[in-house]
Amino acid sequence: MKKQVKTFLIAEMSANHCGDKELAKKIIKAAQESGADAVKLQTYTADTITIDCRTDIFKISGGTLWDGKYLYDLYKEASTPWEWQGELKRYAEEIGLEFFSTPFDKTAVDFLESIKVPKYKIASFEAIDYPLIRYAASRQKPMIISVGISSLAEMQEAVEACKSVGNQDITLLKCTSAYPAKLEDMNLLTIKDLLARFSPQGVKIGLSDHSMNIEPAIIAVALGAVVIEKHFTLDRKLGGADAGFSLEPQEFRQMAEAVRKAEKTLGQVDYTVNEKNRWAARSLFAVKDIKKGEKFTEENIRSIRPNAGLPPRCHDMLIGRAAERDFDFGTPLELPEITE
Repeated sequence: MKKQVKTFLIAEMSANHCGDKELAKKIIKAAQESGADAVKLQTYTADTITIDCRTDIFKISGGTLWDGKYLYDLYKEASTPWEWQGELKRYAEEIGLEFFSTPFDKTAVDFLESIKVPKYKIASFEAIDYPLIRYAASRQKPMIISVGISSLAEMQEAVEACKSVGNQDITLLKCTSAYPAKLEDMNLLTIKDLLARFSPQGVKIGLSDHSMNIEPAIIAVALGAVVIEKHFTLDRKLGGADAGFSLEPQEFRQMAEAVRKAEKTLGQVDYTVNEKNRWAARSLFAVKDIKKGEKFTEENIRSIRPNAGLPPRCHDMLIGRAAERDFDFGTPLELPEITE
């Protein structure tokens, strides 16, 4: 029987280190203590993700946490120095956490290969960059792809981009690309539909959750998600570009504990009958004294608890038949004692 797969819990540090390497290490340690399986960074520079252009098209708007900023300035502020990342990876692995990152261009993939990351994550806004996906997937490491802005056709193209270079280890993350995401916008039933569409292709499904709640992760696991990604910070008051939609350690811990309980509760597909508990089930009894040769009737036999005699399905077969021996009140009925 198929067992429940342990959910892979990712703590996304992103920009929450606030430019302080020691704070980054504290976040990694707190993630480990809070039940994460992995910590994830983002690998880019302002120049690899956008250009320094001051026209309105490069200015953020639309009701985000970063409205009014130019993309270049935001990414310059939020990026994680590449020279930190090898050291942070070693530290994470020393304390038992997997460490990997999101590359935003081919140079980032090359760099992450040099520090030997075990897998790659593609962000929602890069999930339509199929050349980048192919380049990362060609390293033949597990690929995790958020699909927050992708149509179904684009999701399929991302999967095909991985498979075109021989990479079959693919996980798509249901994602609501809002920061933070509102619960009413998350539509987690989509996970079931994604499973129906993509699991026959060998693709796994998870959730990248930008809400400020822990319930979506629990619901996602119940629906079949095997990966949960959640932004993580030591303290939202410290600031950082992503702090406003990141969980603090006690919140992440609550989520992790709830997910593990959900996994335990889901268990596995199991139709085994617990015979120990069947003693209280119904069976057929004599509810009046019955003499040998007397016929069984609706008045002298009944289906009652406990389970010590014939099953109730034999009731109609017995009615009108003669008893082979005497049955005292409260005696369970058994087949060897019944005659035509």
